[in-house]
Amino acid sequence: MSLMIGGKLIVNRLFVGTGKLPDYSVIKRMYEELKIEVFAVAVRRINLEKGTKYSILDFLPKEAKIMVNTSGARNHKEAVKIALIGREITNSDWVKIEISGELKYLFPDNEETLKASEILVKEGFKVFPYIFPDLVLAKKLEDIGVSAVMPLGSPIGSNKGIDCETLLKAIINEIDIPVIIDAGIGKPSHAAKAMELGADAVLINTAIATSFDPFLMAKAFSMAVSAGRLAYEIGLPKEQEYASPSSPLADLIRGETK
Repeated sequence: MSLMIGGKLIVNRLFVGTGKLPDYSVIKRMYEELKIEVFAVAVRRINLEKGTKYSILDFLPKEAKIMVNTSGARNHKEAVKIALIGREITNSDWVKIEISGELKYLFPDNEETLKASEILVKEGFKVFPYIFPDLVLAKKLEDIGVSAVMPLGSPIGSNKGIDCETLLKAIINEIDIPVIIDAGIGKPSHAAKAMELGADAVLINTAIATSFDPFLMAKAFSMAVSAGRLAYEIGLPKEQEYASPSSPLADLIRGETK
């Protein structure tokens, strides 16, 4: 069930975004009790000003893996700059490239993402590009050496779940690097579905962070991810057009009338 990704062996395939967490202290519980190892951290949310009470970095276990997030970038130049700053601050070479092409749906700019990925791979980063589901782009990213691709399930923060299953399955089936479904997953059942499709991991922020109890919601998602992955590895039964009896009919006792 473990996953080798970005040069690291990951046990829990649930990755957690930290941008909306109301209390950073829950991160330690997620790491220690749920074995969640990967946390995405937006550079613009890391508070390093003198005199401030605390920074999110104070709450991240040293053994956890920080995925620097370039959210807020509008083009590849901004994303590269944010990634370099993030690596300097966190000492992590994992970077999630997030470049918003427009501000209503927050869809990623695939063209700018490809440009940033090429530069950052050469800079020695483990690159995780967040993309609109596009098999052609995913193959180009694989060719330049990214560590994984992170296609969206639906618009970020929408909680709509997997709205583009056909596009996601094409990527999962046709590339050899890991696929992490990111954005739009609002329920544990959505996460299970992503894993049943063959995704290698999911990254979730809004659904966990805005819940009544982020820790317990993270636990629910973690269980769903494990269940979905296990079902995928076992092999899901094929759907059928017509009903099929749960008990064989061949040995039914047939009554006789006289």
